Amino acid sequence: MKKIYLDNAATSNPKPPSVISAVNNYLQNICSSPGRGGYFLGLEAGRVVFDTRQKLKQLFNAPSEEYVIFTPNVTYALNFALLGVLKPGDHVITTSMEHNSVIRPLRYLEQTRKIALNIIQCNKKGELDPEQIKKAIKPTTKMIIMTHASNVTGGIMPVETLHDLKEYTDAMLVVDAAQTAGVLEIDFKKLDLDFLCFTGHKALYGPPGTGGMVISPRAAKILAPSVHGGTGSRSDVELQPDFMPDKMEAGTPNTAGIAGLNAGLNFILEKGVENIHQHEMQLTRTFVNGLQQIPGISIWGPKDMDKMVSTVSITVEGRDLSELAFSLDADYGIMIRSGLHCSPLGHKTIGTFPEGTLRFSFGYFNTEEEVIYSIEALNQLTAD
Repeated sequence: MKKIYLDNAATSNPKPPSVISAVNNYLQNICSSPGRGGYFLGLEAGRVVFDTRQKLKQLFNAPSEEYVIFTPNVTYALNFALLGVLKPGDHVITTSMEHNSVIRPLRYLEQTRKIALNIIQCNKKGELDPEQIKKAIKPTTKMIIMTHASNVTGGIMPVETLHDLKEYTDAMLVVDAAQTAGVLEIDFKKLDLDFLCFTGHKALYGPPGTGGMVISPRAAKILAPSVHGGTGSRSDVELQPDFMPDKMEAGTPNTAGIAGLNAGLNFILEKGVENIHQHEMQLTRTFVNGLQQIPGISIWGPKDMDKMVSTVSITVEGRDLSELAFSLDADYGIMIRSGLHCSPLGHKTIGTFPEGTLRFSFGYFNTEEEVIYSIEALNQLTAD
């Protein structure tokens, strides 16, 4: 039986061979703590980390390497941004299509720090009207945060309009790029962001346990560290260093993972972000066109394919979605995800709560043949 992985919105699979080689090489030939020793292996580990910062700076057009912070994943990055900036009485604007990595820390801060939270309702396709953001701005608005693309519908949010809000507010602008880093061009400076939070294990092709954020100079001045400890720098001082990136990077980093992320970034920079996106969207178009010929299938999200990444959510009339997902795996070798995808508000917005959807998400290594096979499998399953 074929084995077809179509859950790239969760974690990209397979990884480029160079990523696996880079992790193995680090563990076999370096495996030392960066910045903790002046000997050769420690310097080599530091070089891996700094070189990866440089590549992330290039990919996202970050202000400088020092404003590229490593974290275990995008959830940590978002928590660092939210918990490190927001204070009692601050007003925050977000959207109804956010992942729990945004909603849960905001709800926590709503309870513990009494922040004021305004969730802008998107339409039934999961689309946001930027004017609603502008109308929600108050004198106390401290932060505006939104996903770059929904992990439920694949719909791209209008993050480019955030820059226009600078005329009305000096609020911190935060973008969750979990679904877009590596597949959409992101220019941190052009977007005039304060935080760009990303994960390494999705479309950046890195190993799990990698991620980070790019921050603006003004954000760096007020951002309080959420974790305190050893950094290999200013060891004579008993308080966390006040300079970036050390301020936000306590403890030994996942340098083996960062080495793999470095190789993933090389792969992206070589292939080109736009080329990767075009390939994935061609597969998505083929899939959507095929689904439209199958009775009983509903496709949820935007209709304009130019406003999507390669994630498609469907339901099947009269069928249990978890059973369909099981059958796709067991009988056809097709691996997808069913349920709420850690975004209950998104599903409430589009009308698929509490059952959720079947989510198909395509990656660079998927093929047209695999897409057609998946369409045929769905056709057979739904005809039974």
